[in-house]
Amino acid sequence: MRLSPLQKYILKACYTTSLRILSRAGFARFYEVQKVKPKKDDKVNIITNSLESLIDKGLMMGYGVRTPRKWYIKEVRLTLAGRKVAKKLLGEQQVLPFKTKTIKV
Repeated sequence: MRLSPLQKYILKACYTTSLRILSRAGFARFYEVQKVKPKKDDKVNIITNSLESLIDKGLMMGYGVRTPRKWYIKEVRLTLAGRKVAKKLLGEQQVLPFKTKTIKV
């Protein structure tokens, strides 16, 4: 299963906290360390799409408000499968952005 860096951050953040249910407000901190930062409205949309994707994969449960057209996710919680994936992610070594040189022969 492929996960984006934001989705990995969300899973790790939910796993390492002592709270069972987490508010989505803290997930915007992911962009504080990024070099290229999207606009505020784009951040909200990106986080929402990532949360919906994690919910569709069965890794999270979302709590919020349902309107006739859309879900508004306010809080999330890890499922058992999500806890297993997050535990596996914490054991993986992070990938460093090395620049590779090609040698012409």
